[in-house]
Amino acid sequence: MPTVDLMDETFIVATAEQVAEALHAPSLWRSWWPDLRLVVDKDRGVKGLHFSVSGPLVGNGELWLEPFGDGVIVHAFLRADPTNPETGEVAVLPVRAIWREARKRAWQTKRGMGLLKDALEGDRPAGERRADLVEPIPNV
Repeated sequence: MPTVDLMDETFIVATAEQVAEALHAPSLWRSWWPDLRLVVDKDRGVKGLHFSVSGPLVGNGELWLEPFGDGVIVHAFLRADPTNPETGEVAVLPVRAIWREARKRAWQTKRGMGLLKDALEGDRPAGERRADLVEPIPNV
């Protein structure tokens, strides 16, 4: 089991295509985790991306898009272990250091998702449906 096992979900009122287009810009997710080297292993189009992680953490990550109602739930996963900066090997850290690393990555992810949500939703008032949606949203 990885030391850092992060899972985040953010609902964005936009089409899956709009969210996927934004997430396919490497500069976006690299801005969330600037010290990590991220390489796309699997491009799933409007369903998201799977990538390998190296640098201060080694492991993998995923951005999975799930259409829901008039928007998309973006599921972000980061499963990785800290590395020793001198050797690049997996490092064994004290529990508090692991917590700090996990909290740092969670904050970076949530901040990035919030900025993406703001950019894609624009000035849409909270609670209002997408302006381009014609058909009613089914009750789920």
